[in-house]
Amino acid sequence: MARPGEHNGDPTTEGQVPVSREVHTPPRVAGPVLAEVAGRHPPPAAPPPRCTLLLVDDEPGVLALLVEQLSPEFEVATACTAEQARRSLRDRPADIVLTYLQLPDGNGIQLLDWVHQSWPGTARVLLTGTARIEDAADAINCSRIHRMLLKPWRAEDLVGTMRGVARTLLLERRNDQLLDQLRASHDKLEHHVLSRTRELEDALQQLQVKNQILETMALTDALTGLPNRRAIELIARKELLRRSRSPAPVAFGLIDADHFRAINTAHLHCGGDHALAWLGHTLQSSLRSSDALGRVGGEEFMVVAPGTDRAGVESLGERLRAAVASQPTLYQGTPIAVTVSVGFAVCPAGVGVSYEALRLRAAAALSSAKGDGRNRCVVYDES
Repeated sequence: MARPGEHNGDPTTEGQVPVSREVHTPPRVAGPVLAEVAGRHPPPAAPPPRCTLLLVDDEPGVLALLVEQLSPEFEVATACTAEQARRSLRDRPADIVLTYLQLPDGNGIQLLDWVHQSWPGTARVLLTGTARIEDAADAINCSRIHRMLLKPWRAEDLVGTMRGVARTLLLERRNDQLLDQLRASHDKLEHHVLSRTRELEDALQQLQVKNQILETMALTDALTGLPNRRAIELIARKELLRRSRSPAPVAFGLIDADHFRAINTAHLHCGGDHALAWLGHTLQSSLRSSDALGRVGGEEFMVVAPGTDRAGVESLGERLRAAVASQPTLYQGTPIAVTVSVGFAVCPAGVGVSYEALRLRAAAALSSAKGDGRNRCVVYDES
């Protein structure tokens, strides 16, 4: 018996009311023309991929006709009930599912809805013998079908519609593949950029460390480990600049090892180097944390003592002299006695002075200490 709304006889008889009809124009292929111009034949084009198609209908004659018309372009499987269709899809998912609306064990719309939930990428086509608006609305809203076909159909309409579904499906999949490739390329590029950025940051950090080492080396006396002449002069000038904003007394001192040439003669340069290193350590140990000590050349050292007035300088100078003279240093088991002459110059708070002027005063005080017999401290007297 024919289902309600169907015509008796061949499903391909006239009287169909198609929902939509597509006109397909074969694409123009310029390849052969270009090949002829080039004087050679193009390679044969690869056949288009065949989509897998599951046909669901409880009438064997209808299934046979569908298979006959669609198998030349699709890999076709069939099912007579919704349950058979589910089992078939679980075993081998299909690219497209075409089902009749009324099935013995359920509704085609429900089957397509299940397909949509289980395999969202599978195209869904509904075949029905009625053109009710309610069926179309349910199919679109619930199952989100791609096409709806009416019985009876014309073979060319059926094949054309299924071609369009397959073409759209393959295009969507190709777009998804391109998007995946784009994401993968983006992730790879992002990873490469991140890796390169980290490499550059590490290289920059290493460069900064090396620059700091070089800067330290450039400002450090290799023998004593104290600031060298350039560094101690920078410290002195910065202190004078600071006190110009916050008035406070400051003192510069010059310290010279007495008769150091005799030490070099008696113990050679290695012994002299040992004595200088010991002298730098001894002087540094006698200073406050706010004071700065540097080696300015040979056996001469310079002290910068912020916030130190004349009374403080006299005490500081004597402490330095006594620390050196109180005990000799041992070099290869032999004691080396070292004494120093110390000259200090003080600039009171609120009085401006240049680095050169204050250093000259300290040098004059050191010259007086040496002239008075050495191993003594002299503070420059403005009078």
